[in-house]
Amino acid sequence: GSGGFRKRKHDNFPHGQRREEKENVNPSSALMTSFKSFQLELDTRHDKYERLVKLSRDITIESKRTIFLLHRFTSAPNGEEILNESEVKLDAVRRKIKQVAQELIGEDMYQFHRAISPGLQEYVEAVSFQYFIKTRSLISVEEINKQLIFTAEDREETTNTTSNSNDKQPQTWSLKVTPVDYLLGVADLTGELMRLCISSVGNGDIDTPFELSQFLRQIYDGFTFIGNTGPYEVSKKLYTLKQSLAKVENACYTLKVRGSEIPKHMLADVFSTKTELIDQEEGLS
Repeated sequence: GSGGFRKRKHDNFPHGQRREEKENVNPSSALMTSFKSFQLELDTRHDKYERLVKLSRDITIESKRTIFLLHRFTSAPNGEEILNESEVKLDAVRRKIKQVAQELIGEDMYQFHRAISPGLQEYVEAVSFQYFIKTRSLISVEEINKQLIFTAEDREETTNTTSNSNDKQPQTWSLKVTPVDYLLGVADLTGELMRLCISSVGNGDIDTPFELSQFLRQIYDGFTFIGNTGPYEVSKKLYTLKQSLAKVENACYTLKVRGSEIPKHMLADVFSTKTELIDQEEGLS
């Protein structure tokens, strides 16, 4: 009748008949065997994805700790100890990346790229930050990938060596950082360089802000060449990069114009208040 519920098609069959059809399904048929193999494959892939997500979180955490350690470089009495300690931390991060490379043996990396991308971006940021402190230049993606080639470390095999074992080549694993992950890591690096500029001025270092300003300008020019033709994430971080560059250039302007009349121990406070004003103006605009 009008206003009643519409009868569904499968309601024409009694419930008992549908139950009998399920019971009559042969579990050893070719169709059921195929579906069970598909289920096993999907479960295995899902478990591997979750393991990679956990490894990516560990890589992100250890990389952030390395960055925090490197920020002490300007205020530490012995900067060489900070660099050595950061290298130890990065070696621990690479051991985590080695586990990722072992998980991806025989797999298409791009199927699991979303799981490992955050960790790789943070690792690129940490490595490039350390490389800049050492050389005042930007590390290339080829140099990063050279550090991500790993060999097997099996002590039992090395102790039981024979004459035939010399012919065997050691097993190697490698994980390549994609160009997108490299660009996103470099974009995040600019924020750390901006913080390095402010902290160096607070410690009385007047030359570092001008070096950072020129370096960040070159990075910004490179990103503008990419423009909207690159990935969506890169164009999103271009605004943050421009913001960091403006803060560093503002610090250089203050040093050049008013550096002689402001005491060195007050320069950091002046820069912090000016950067807050820049953030408020950009928020209003």
